[in-house]
Amino acid sequence: MKQFDVPINYRSPLITAVKQYRKQQDKLKKDGTPTLLDLGNMHIYLARHFGFCYGVENAIEIAFKTIENNPGKRIFLLSEMIHNPQVNADLVSMGVQFLQDTYGKQVISFDEITANDIVVIPAFGTTLAIEKLLAEKGIQTSNYNTTCPFVEKVWNRSEQIAEKGYSIVIHGKPQHEETRATFSHASACTPTIVVNDMAETIELAKFITGQRNASDFEEAFKGRYSEGFDINKHLIKFGVVNQTTQLATDTQAISDYLKSVMINKYQLTSETLDQHFADTRDTLCYATNDNQTAVTSMLDTPADLAIVIGGYNSSNTSHLVELCEAKLPTYFIDNPNKIISAQEIITCNWRTKEISTITNFLPINATPIKILITSGASCPDAVVEAVIKKLASVVGSDFHAFLQDHPF
Repeated sequence: MKQFDVPINYRSPLITAVKQYRKQQDKLKKDGTPTLLDLGNMHIYLARHFGFCYGVENAIEIAFKTIENNPGKRIFLLSEMIHNPQVNADLVSMGVQFLQDTYGKQVISFDEITANDIVVIPAFGTTLAIEKLLAEKGIQTSNYNTTCPFVEKVWNRSEQIAEKGYSIVIHGKPQHEETRATFSHASACTPTIVVNDMAETIELAKFITGQRNASDFEEAFKGRYSEGFDINKHLIKFGVVNQTTQLATDTQAISDYLKSVMINKYQLTSETLDQHFADTRDTLCYATNDNQTAVTSMLDTPADLAIVIGGYNSSNTSHLVELCEAKLPTYFIDNPNKIISAQEIITCNWRTKEISTITNFLPINATPIKILITSGASCPDAVVEAVIKKLASVVGSDFHAFLQDHPF
């Protein structure tokens, strides 16, 4: 896989050594067990896979090279390039300006940018409407487009099944940048609708089967479907694609559920299934899948708590928190400063985004304290190492001695 030129301050000598060691020992990625970092009175179990993915490193490389190669030029990002506060803050400190916030609200008017400016497309991609607007302004974006190739894979899959007459159901968070971009590209090809979760999928199925009246559809899925979408026509033949950072198990469950609905409604067999339901292979990106699978394996390790590190508006990170939280006490932090002491930690609720301070988060009688750690696909490894250092500091572990003695 391609090696990217990422700022050294995002790298971690420790984490790089751990990942290289695991790769050498397990080249086929068959061993999902976590890596033990034995710090004496504290055992850290690092997930087998975590941190920067291909798409994120590609985006960071393009963004920083763009800044380096264009001194004196105004450089704008459509929105957060990736969902990591440190990376976005670094870009802002170098003069980059954001045109929109995470939810598409305009921060700087498009009227203020000109053909002389540079606009960087974030890793989530963007809508066809914005692509057209920029092109009409004479702004060339092809060299500054950081859209993740795995997001583009979903767009391509959508176009392929659209050409065969299928409508599209997108499993994604409706307000997320990636979902908005995927909806734009898919709906340009075929009737498209977005479902957020299984509950919405079940409601959609009721319209498919006639359990709910078609007249209720507009209100039930307001803002979630393409112009001219007809519930009586456009869900006779469809396929399911997803926002790449969703939980793989959720997307599979939604796809399987809708497939069963179509099989029952049309009395389909394996030979006739494709008459009403597209065979869309899982569109989840490899990194999301690896990270989620690694967390599932990590959770088999007996531990006192889990810490998940990443941006609070990061979809893939939130799902890692969701997985851990189902098994043991879990704390969602975006930097080491959220660990106040051995007694206090500031954590984020992945559902509500509410920030709260938790006391006595570390067990006082455990010897050693056992902590599971992972991070999202947009979290620098340097932040993970900094969190481990902070934990070592508050529990009195000798981190420097560990570095000298570790086998990596």
